[in-house]
Amino acid sequence: MNEAYLKSDLHVGTVDTNKTVENINDSNKRYFVSNTCGQRFDEKHLLKKHFQAHTELKQYSCDVCHGDFSQKVNLNDHLRTHAKEKSYSCDACGKTFSHKSAFNRHIRAHTEEKRFSCDECHKTFFLKDHLKVHLRVHTNEKPYSCDVCHKSFSQKGAFNRHIRAHTKEKRFSCDECHETFFLKYYLKVHLRVHTNEKPYSCDVCHKSFSQKGSLIKHLRIHTKEKPYSCDVCHKSFSEKGNLNQHLRSHTNEKPFSCDFCYKDFSQLNSLKRHLRTHTNEKPFSCDVCHKGFSQKSHLNGHLRIHTNEKSYSCDVCQKSFSQKVNLNYHLRTHAKEKSYSCDACGRTFSHKSAFNRHIRAHTKEKRFSCDECHETFFLKYYLKVHLRVHTNEKPYSCDVCHKNFFQKSHLNRHLGIHTNK
Repeated sequence: MNEAYLKSDLHVGTVDTNKTVENINDSNKRYFVSNTCGQRFDEKHLLKKHFQAHTELKQYSCDVCHGDFSQKVNLNDHLRTHAKEKSYSCDACGKTFSHKSAFNRHIRAHTEEKRFSCDECHKTFFLKDHLKVHLRVHTNEKPYSCDVCHKSFSQKGAFNRHIRAHTKEKRFSCDECHETFFLKYYLKVHLRVHTNEKPYSCDVCHKSFSQKGSLIKHLRIHTKEKPYSCDVCHKSFSEKGNLNQHLRSHTNEKPFSCDFCYKDFSQLNSLKRHLRTHTNEKPFSCDVCHKGFSQKSHLNGHLRIHTNEKSYSCDVCQKSFSQKVNLNYHLRTHAKEKSYSCDACGRTFSHKSAFNRHIRAHTKEKRFSCDECHETFFLKYYLKVHLRVHTNEKPYSCDVCHKNFFQKSHLNRHLGIHTNK
């Protein structure tokens, strides 16, 4: 080791007990401080070990993955991850551990021994290091700084995760599907997709979840808790993501853009649904008739055709509907509400879809084109009917003589022949 460098990186000082965050009884206790980063140590040999982190002297190498380590003990700990050796076993619950330090931490979870206490808020901790990190909440100390964007962090783990966002380094790989992850924890959670493990269970309804965060969100359904509130209109939300989406309704921010038509969206899910109009992707399929849909809500509405379920009922005339949107349209017939007015001729409409169709009659806009003969149409439905000319599809059949027709109106006219006989 470079002793000259070590001496330049070392000074000895005394602790002012009024300023230190550690509980030191002696007012003149010696300690060893790194001039490089300011970290201090009670013993000189600990500073020597720490010194290797600055010099990046990593003389111990793993024969399996060629990872390098500054200390032999760290290499030995690492080798157990390859051997999957777990030498330490808990007598209380049988759980095994590769590393003695992890085993000792686990043991305290059974004994509930929390020896280290915060003088500010009296919160207690199993480990002295955990108390040290916690104290930064009170001091607002952030000793870890990113050289790229200069963002600072109170914890080294958070700092390391942030660095990977710049380097795009994904060190942890799934053996099943080879997907890679920034963090080992993310890999651990991902593996539950393959194992179908759901270790977190709701005490109220017993539904199980693969992630603790998902369980916490779910519990708010039962507790009605909405901890996230909008500063503008004070509306509350159970999830932070929903609040963030809501805030865009005030700022009119639309950060998600379609690469095909450049239309902007405030929510990523809205963009994903929109993209299916370009790709014609229909990932949701009916198990009964195998018809495909671009949105799950459309599939759910379609399924009611097979079950004949009509969950939405009109309070005025008791007519029932399979979809809420159809009930809303129907209610306007009672209110005689016509919210959509044509600027060209003044005609009013109850439904937006009818209004849009009418507008095209003025503009002569025919947006829907046949790929076979290039004939254009005002409405998508008209194109759909026209395509049967090319495919010879006749979906409407007479129950009496079994003759088939392109359009339902043609079948209705034909039925008159049988009723007149």
